[in-house]
Amino acid sequence: MKLGTIALAGMTLLAFQGNASASGYAPLDCTKAHSASEKAICKSYALGQDEARMATLYAIATSLVGMGRRGDIEDQQRAWLKQRDACGVRDACIANAYATRIRELDAVIADVASHGPF
Repeated sequence: MKLGTIALAGMTLLAFQGNASASGYAPLDCTKAHSASEKAICKSYALGQDEARMATLYAIATSLVGMGRRGDIEDQQRAWLKQRDACGVRDACIANAYATRIRELDAVIADVASHGPF
C-alpha cells in the first residue's frame, strides 16, 4: 500500500492507494460527479472531509483483511453507496450515512488490531 494524493473540491488530500481502487471503490472525483448526492458532497467541505476519511478507512480495511472478508466489505460498500445516493441533496442524510460507514470501517480495523501482535 502506498500513499498518494486525491484532489477533492479544490483541495489536495493524502490517501492510501492500493486495494481500494482494485476492489472497485475510488474516492469521489468532483469533476465527474453526476448524482445529486455526489454534487452535494462536492459543494460541502464537511461532506468532502467525510468522503476522504471514509475512502481512507476503506482502503486501510480492505488491505488488512483476507480475500473472503474483503469481498464482504466490498459488497457492503456497494450497498452503502446506494444508501448514500438515496439521500439526494440532503446534507444531513449524507452526513449520517458517512458516520455509519466510518463506524463500520473503524470496527473492521479495530477487530484486525485486536488480533495482534503482527
